[in-house]
Amino acid sequence: MKSPYAKMQSNLSLTDLELLLALIRGRTLGGAAERMKVDTSTVFRSIKRLEKDLGELLFERGRQGYLPTELGRELAGYAERIESQLQEARVAAFKSGSEPSGVLRITTTDTILNGLLLPVLPGFTSAYPKIDLELITSNAIANLSQRDADVAIRATRKPPDYLVGSKLGTLQSAVFAAKTYLQRFEQAPTLEQMEWIALDESLAEHPSQKWRRQRLPRVVPRFRCNSVLSVAGSVVWGMGAGVAPLFLLKDNPQVGMVDGPLAELETDLWMLAHPDVRHLHRVKLLFEYLKANLSL
Repeated sequence: MKSPYAKMQSNLSLTDLELLLALIRGRTLGGAAERMKVDTSTVFRSIKRLEKDLGELLFERGRQGYLPTELGRELAGYAERIESQLQEARVAAFKSGSEPSGVLRITTTDTILNGLLLPVLPGFTSAYPKIDLELITSNAIANLSQRDADVAIRATRKPPDYLVGSKLGTLQSAVFAAKTYLQRFEQAPTLEQMEWIALDESLAEHPSQKWRRQRLPRVVPRFRCNSVLSVAGSVVWGMGAGVAPLFLLKDNPQVGMVDGPLAELETDLWMLAHPDVRHLHRVKLLFEYLKANLSL
């Protein structure tokens, strides 16, 4: 029979249910205290407070210890179900943490994608089969704040202040020309004597453009491209000389390095992320993998 002083509502908490269950299982104040890692007086005061709050007895005190009343057993049933669901949640979290999964959106330039990332990404996807990649190529850094991408991989000396990042390494560039093109000259040509392949006006402020204008002010490029990858491709096929990253052409047997590496064009490769996603497990795994496997 309910006490006339029982409250219509209770502030029963998860901690209260945990304590009640510990006392049922421990049967004594000492047993409950050991389970909860508190002292016996704390268990006693907490049970008395809880019974006062509910206006009901939760335990009968006897020689066999603390025996739950009908209400005590009912509340213990809720506590056990919560305990079981919490354990299921922990198992699910462990499984998720032990096998990384989800979509990872990467934005970068077509040059970096084709020259650096694609050769090593198959190893990453093989190591983490539940991580799905979306690859976005652009010469502009995507709006990571609006989740256009999770991470950006960019060549820059000064990453944007609003992003957090990690340096993956240093990139170098040089002037290259195809060996078949160089064979057209009776003697080794100077930089000014060669036909030049350069970026177009959409990339007028690219470091290679600035370098050429300062170093070779009289040179007017014959061919224009809208990406560094296209410049490199045009060099390989013998259209003339051009500036390209070493990672694209240094191992190509069809071309030769005419000048370089160029100290003025040395830059850093960064993996950048919005602060909200930098702690994602899959983001950390990508950085660690690229740091260990990229050949710069």
